[in-house]
Amino acid sequence: MPFGLHGAAANFQRLMDKVLQGAEGYARAYIDDVVVFSQSWEDHLKHLAEVFDRLKDAGLVINPEKTVLCKDEVQYLGYTIGGGIIRPQVDKVAAIQNRLQPATKRQVRSFLGLVGWYRRFIPNFSSIAAPLSDLLKNQAPRNIKWTETCEHAFNTLKKVFCENVLLHCPDFSKPFILQVDASGEGLGAALMQGEGEERRPILFISRKLFDREKKYAVLEKEGLAIKWAIDSLKYYLLSTEFVVESDHRALQWIQRMRHSNARVARWYLSLQPYKFQVRYVSGKKNLVADYLSRLCDL
Repeated sequence: MPFGLHGAAANFQRLMDKVLQGAEGYARAYIDDVVVFSQSWEDHLKHLAEVFDRLKDAGLVINPEKTVLCKDEVQYLGYTIGGGIIRPQVDKVAAIQNRLQPATKRQVRSFLGLVGWYRRFIPNFSSIAAPLSDLLKNQAPRNIKWTETCEHAFNTLKKVFCENVLLHCPDFSKPFILQVDASGEGLGAALMQGEGEERRPILFISRKLFDREKKYAVLEKEGLAIKWAIDSLKYYLLSTEFVVESDHRALQWIQRMRHSNARVARWYLSLQPYKFQVRYVSGKKNLVADYLSRLCDL
């Protein structure tokens, strides 16, 4: 199949999904990039043989020069993955660090596309990148106006990758902890696992409030933060019990108002498929999510 044709990538992905159907527990494919993972050496040999047989039966050919076998750590889709830890590839980080100041909308879009691929590593990506995103709006002039705010956002995004933020692979045999918080301008959440000093970040998400949401009462914003965070991470949370760390009054408020407020009623119904407990955490202790939400105020 010649790549470049409209729909070629989607069709090839559909083929790979069919080829690896039933092997999702140890093999995944993103278009033509296949990764095989196992818990032991013996299992890995069996899994490799199975995947090779499936590819052969489908008439697909492997390029030996692009094949890496039996490694504890691999480069995959721009990430370095191994030992339960995920981090950006070194060469990708270098590419971000070496980027020059954008001079056109196209260059701004290219930079945001590159750093946006790693937004799960950046706790406050949406708020930091907002000045650059504003340059791409339809009503924005064709020739971008680079301001000090844009320069600060550009340098901050580049600086984040010097901090060597590591994320951990989720362990679905252990409970998740979802920290959420809301400020006057934004929502923040951090998906974690473990307790105390053993607590490890899985990913970070944040977003700015829409103008209509800024008019919500404080408790309403806190309720929105819980609903938004759970919905955003539903593929992690739907099949397991988890703990939400927040001001417990927000959930109590949702339960109390569900019969008198149509919007809250929709929130309440959307949370019914999930099994979770709400653990009260003061703002002083809920530092991660509080930090994420309030960075939108900057």
